[in-house]
Amino acid sequence: MTVPLPPLPPTGEDEGFRPGGRSIADILDAEHRQLRELLRRLTDPDPASAPQRGLEVLTAALSRHLSAEEQYLLPAVRAALPDAAERIDRAIADDRSLLTALRGLGADGLGDVAARVDRHVEETGALVAALREVASAEELIRLGNRLEIAEEAAPTRPHPGTPATPPWNRVVEPAVGVVDKVRDAVTGRPTYLADLTEPRTD
Repeated sequence: MTVPLPPLPPTGEDEGFRPGGRSIADILDAEHRQLRELLRRLTDPDPASAPQRGLEVLTAALSRHLSAEEQYLLPAVRAALPDAAERIDRAIADDRSLLTALRGLGADGLGDVAARVDRHVEETGALVAALREVASAEELIRLGNRLEIAEEAAPTRPHPGTPATPPWNRVVEPAVGVVDKVRDAVTGRPTYLADLTEPRTD
């Protein structure tokens, strides 16, 4: 079965053609592990294990992650697996709730966010597994490429009121993302896991 994809560059005519990049399944699996690990460190009773400014990075990473999934993963699953429509609608509703929980996130709200992220990982993992059953390796890689591009343009702050489905989320989210990135640059806000500052041990 062919998964309907957004317009992409030609794949070439060679039978053995394989696009470069990582599968959307591999990308999301790695991101889910990183998000869970950051949450584990942030909720650890020992404050020395929490990276400085970790809440800001968690908020930015989750905002980008959910935006990109809604732009490319969920529409691909909906198109390839019509019977999954109810599960996708539930995943979108859960994403909106998670984004709302991220607004003004403080240490006291981390337990709730961690539980929501665990549910998200389980739901999304099941959808990705179903997609892998019907999509080719090439399609999964091409979706992965689009997901990574979408994440770079996505908002770094939670905006639960923005559109959650194509085509409007693919228009609105990058525009909102530009504004977020300007604010991040002006305030020096970290938004990537690589930006995290480890706690001082002296």
